[in-house]
Amino acid sequence: MADAKDLRADYDTVAEEVVDLPLAFPATRGWWLCFSGALGLLLLWFVSVVVLFGKGVVVWGNTIPVNWGMAIINYVWFLGIGHAGTLISALLLISDRNWRNSLNRFAEAMTLCAVVCAGLYPILHLGRPWYFYWIAPYFSSMTVWPQFKSPLTWDFFAVLTYLLVSLFFWYLGILPDLASARDRARSRGYQLFFGIVSLGWRGQAAHWARWRQVYAITAAIAVPLVVSVHSEISLLFAAGPIPGWNSTVFPPYFVAGAAFSGFAVVSMIAIAMRAALPLRPLVTPRHLDMLGLATLATGLMTAYGYFIEVFDALYAGQEEAATLHDRLFGHYAWAYWGAVLLNFVPLQLLWWRRCRRSPRILFAVGLSVAIGMWMERFMLIVTSLYRDWLVSSYGHYMPSLWDWTLFAGMGGVFLVPFLLFVRFLPVISASETKEEVHEEAEDG
Repeated sequence: MADAKDLRADYDTVAEEVVDLPLAFPATRGWWLCFSGALGLLLLWFVSVVVLFGKGVVVWGNTIPVNWGMAIINYVWFLGIGHAGTLISALLLISDRNWRNSLNRFAEAMTLCAVVCAGLYPILHLGRPWYFYWIAPYFSSMTVWPQFKSPLTWDFFAVLTYLLVSLFFWYLGILPDLASARDRARSRGYQLFFGIVSLGWRGQAAHWARWRQVYAITAAIAVPLVVSVHSEISLLFAAGPIPGWNSTVFPPYFVAGAAFSGFAVVSMIAIAMRAALPLRPLVTPRHLDMLGLATLATGLMTAYGYFIEVFDALYAGQEEAATLHDRLFGHYAWAYWGAVLLNFVPLQLLWWRRCRRSPRILFAVGLSVAIGMWMERFMLIVTSLYRDWLVSSYGHYMPSLWDWTLFAGMGGVFLVPFLLFVRFLPVISASETKEEVHEEAEDG
C-alpha cells in the first residue's frame, strides 16, 4: 500500500512540474523579457523582407560567380539544427530509451521552428517568391511540370515531407498531456483551449492502444527522413561539377554534421530551460551527460568527414587540390580554420564525464559548435564559388547589411513560436515520464 501511495505521489509530482507549468507559469517576467526581444527580431525580419521584395535580391551581397550566398548558407544551417529533435524523439522511441522523455518534447518543437526558418530561405531567394508553388507538381492548365531529375525538386518534397511528419509526430506525442492540462485547468479559457486541441482525448484503453501504434509507426517513418533530407540537400552540391562539391562523401558527411549541430543546440536549449524553469528533477545531469555523449559522437563523425574530404581532394587531381589549398591558405581561410577550431577543439572537453555534466561547459561547447557549423557552411559554399573556371571571373563575396539583418531577424521567426510553446504548452512529456516512473518502481 505504501508503494502505491509513493507511486501516486510521484505521478502528482510529475503533473505539477510539467502539466501545471502553462497553467501557473513561474517565470512570467523573464519570459516577457525574452519574448519582447524575440518580437524585436521578428520585426527586423519583416523590415528586411519588405526591403528585399521592394528592391530585389540586389540588396544581398550575392555576386557572380558567388550567386549562392547567405540564403543557402543559412538554409543548410537551420535544417541541420532541426535534425536532432527527430533523432532524439523518434530513434530513441524505437530503441526504447526512456531518458528521451525529458528532452523529446522541446527538441521536437525546436525541429519545427528550425525547419520553418530553413523553408523560408529558398522562397525568399527566388526572383519571384510569390510563384514558389511552381516547384510543386500541381495541375496546371499549361501542363508544365517540374523537372523531377533536378535536386531542387527533390528539395521541395524532402523539406515539406519532413515538416509535415515532424509536426504530426510532435502533435501526436503531446496529445495526452493536452488532455491532462484540460482536466487540471481551473480557468475557463484554459479549459476551452486545451479541450479543443486535445481532440476529445479521454484516456480510454482504446485511445492508448491506437496512440501507441500510430506513435511507433510515425517514429519509424521519421527516422529515415532524417537521413534522406540532408542526404538530398548534399546532392544539391555533389551533383554539380564544382571543385570542392563533387564528392560522394557528402551525403553521410552532411547527415553527421547536421546531427552534430542539432545536438549542440538541443544541449543549449535543455540547459537554458533547466535554469529558467523548475525542471531540474526531470532534466537531470544524466540527461546532460547523454546529450554530451551524443554531441561528442556526432562530432567525431563530422571530423572524420573533414579528413575524408581532404583525402578526396588530394586524390582527385589538380582542380580539387587547388580548391583545398585555397580553403587552407586563401582569402577565406579564416572560415575553414574557424570551423575546425570551434567545432573540434572545445569538443574534446566532452571526453570527461565531469565536463559533460557541467551545464556551463556543455552550453559553451554547444555554442561553439553552432557557430563553427555555420562557418563550415559559409566556407563550403563561398570557397567553391568565388574562384570560377576563368581567372577573369574571380570575385570575392561579402554579406551585405540586409543579409545580416535577415539572418538576425530569422532568430525572431525561430524564437517567437518556440517561446509561445514554452509558455502555453507542456514542455516535457508528462505521460511518458509517468510511465518511466512506473517502470522504475516495478524494477525495485
